[in-house]
Parts: sequence; structure tokens; C-alpha cells
Amino acid sequence: MKIKKLSANAKKVMVLCTMVALLIVTGTLNFVLNDKFDQTGEDGTVVSTQETFFTSCRAERETARAEEFALLEAILTSDTSTEELIASANEKKLELIDTIERELVLEGLVKAQGFDDAVVTMSEDNINVVVSQSELTSEQVAGILSVILAETDYSAAQVVVVPYVEE
Repeated sequence: MKIKKLSANAKKVMVLCTMVALLIVTGTLNFVLNDKFDQTGEDGTVVSTQETFFTSCRAERETARAEEFALLEAILTSDTSTEELIASANEKKLELIDTIERELVLEGLVKAQGFDDAVVTMSEDNINVVVSQSELTSEQVAGILSVILAETDYSAAQVVVVPYVEE
């Protein structure tokens, strides 16, 4: 009985497919388990939908970013990737890392203004800020806006501040 050996490319494709499958399973489990465990706290008390919303947003953002990193890593390790594609993937990876760090800093600065929680998402065109308060005063919006404008190159028209309203 002869066993046929897989080529190096076939092995890489199998590893990549396995990694993507594991990433999808991890993301799904993360979402499902976060949803279950976020409904009750460690002491058995019911957690608000607001806390669940912010936790869920962060989990979804992390899952999407993990998928992006996995795809970029696949490009970087592929034998068929051109130097131009590899350079582009490296640049995108560094941009993604910078975006993650900036979002975390901005969330911390918004929370420092007295909000219990905040989620900041950045794109090329705008920044969205969701804060854990059902209504915002013009002073609160101005404070959030001043922090965002001081820490980024975005204009005021590119910043969207949204209060979280529980259903």
C-alpha cells in the first residue's frame, strides 16, 4: 500500500482552511457564550442589556479583526503572493493594529469623561462613538467631540456620537 504525500502547497492550503474554520467556530462560540453569560453576572444578578450591547459590540469587532488578521497572514505566508501583495498586506496589518490601539485610547478617554462605557469604531471615512447614556447634553457631545478631534485627524463632520438607548 502506497501513501501519497501532499505537496507543500496542499499542506499550506489545508492549514489555512483549518485556521479559518477554527476562527469561524471561535467567533461563533464567543458570540453565543457571551450572550448566555452576559445575561447573568458572577453573583447571579441580571446584567443589563446595555452591558450586553457593549460587550457584544466588542466581541463582534474582535472577531471581525481576527478574521482580517488571519486573511492577511495567509497572504503573507502564501508561496503564490507577489512582493507587491505582501507589502500591501503588511501595510494593511500595521494600519489595523494602529486602528485597534487608537480605538482603545479613544474609548478610555470618552469613559474618563464620566460615561460608564463607550465603543469607538474607526473607518476611513468616519468615527462612530456609542456611549452608555440614553440622552446626551450638548456639553457632553462637545466634550466627546473635542477628545476625538484632539486625538485624530478627522473633522467634526466625520464624527458621529450616538447615545445608547435600551429597548
